[in-house]
Amino acid sequence: MGWEPAAKSEHLAIGIMSGTSVDGIDAALVRLSGEGFSTTLELVAFETLRYTPAVRGRILAAQGAGAGSVRELTLLNAYLGELFAHAALNLCRKAAIDPSTVDVVGSHGQTLYHHPTPERLPGFTVRGSMQIGSPAVIAERTGITVVSDFRARDLAASGQGAPLAPFLDYLLYRHQARGRIVLNLGGIANLTALPPACTLDEVIAFDTGPANCLMDLAAHRASGGRATCDQDGLMAASGKVNAPLLQRLLKHPFLALKPPRSADKDAFGAEFLDAALAGTDPVSNADLLATLMAFTVETIASSVLEHVIQRGHYEEVIASGGGCANPVLMAGLRAALPKLVITTTDDYGLPSKAKEAVLMAVLARETLMGRPSNVPSATGARAPLVLGSITPGRVNGSPAG
Repeated sequence: MGWEPAAKSEHLAIGIMSGTSVDGIDAALVRLSGEGFSTTLELVAFETLRYTPAVRGRILAAQGAGAGSVRELTLLNAYLGELFAHAALNLCRKAAIDPSTVDVVGSHGQTLYHHPTPERLPGFTVRGSMQIGSPAVIAERTGITVVSDFRARDLAASGQGAPLAPFLDYLLYRHQARGRIVLNLGGIANLTALPPACTLDEVIAFDTGPANCLMDLAAHRASGGRATCDQDGLMAASGKVNAPLLQRLLKHPFLALKPPRSADKDAFGAEFLDAALAGTDPVSNADLLATLMAFTVETIASSVLEHVIQRGHYEEVIASGGGCANPVLMAGLRAALPKLVITTTDDYGLPSKAKEAVLMAVLARETLMGRPSNVPSATGARAPLVLGSITPGRVNGSPAG
């Protein structure tokens, strides 16, 4: 449908997120009013459409450097567009909302490869990030204008293209008196540090390393492909940390980088894990999960202690993402960061699973209003920028039948 920002004070937006854990499509319908950091939001509806094992396996096979044929990536891009459109329309049905009343869909797309490190090619230095899920298919199936490819402009301006979360974190969780760290526990973990009474250029944000990706990989292997995760951390809780293996894991070069930094899941994937295990004594599945849990906790805690706490006073960690459902991981973080109160976004009225999809809705609206939504202090970009590419919906606003 047409976009007339001056004619409306309130907008409906759908955010679509398929994260690095590749467990499903998160879709959030959000009512937004106000502008910039005075925006108020209401989560109208949210749901997750789980991927089938076959689809999840196909996406995982396409991730990483050198993975997937051009034919496969082309078809998967169109197919995910169909799935994202289905998720948007299904959410409208659930909320009893006519899709023609929705102003915009913000689609992050499925990340296949993220390469924020500058690379020299003939005549130019480049960096890039690939997310698939055709916005043209989404717009055609739903009739709604789509904003996608949020990372590209920040990367073009010498930024990392990530994390994208600081805009929403600053909007929702900045506080005049309390220092807060907003922690996302997806496949990769990232944090946003908000000092008391901070301005936007005082925000610190970066990827800390793995959250669920390595543990999910190990659980998948241990179950012979039946499980996608270590449910409730039970296997990790039954094992013992293998100290030599943990020390090998902690030598990952990413962990020595100073912010701004962002990681691709591939950096903490099968190749890295297999290299760490090579030449070591056999490790049981339970002990491997316990060690990967310890590795995840250590990388998050050390990031907080080395790059955040030393630069200001903080009292609270507000966590979101799938890792919040793992009580062993949450207990490990509380033990490693005893001076910080660890809560979740659920405690502040936003379901932890929904946060990234809500982020996509908010960013899409900012784009169509012509307002910047990257945070240069977090990404390292040269300037504040309007993010994303716009694929217009149908002129008459009528969705596909």
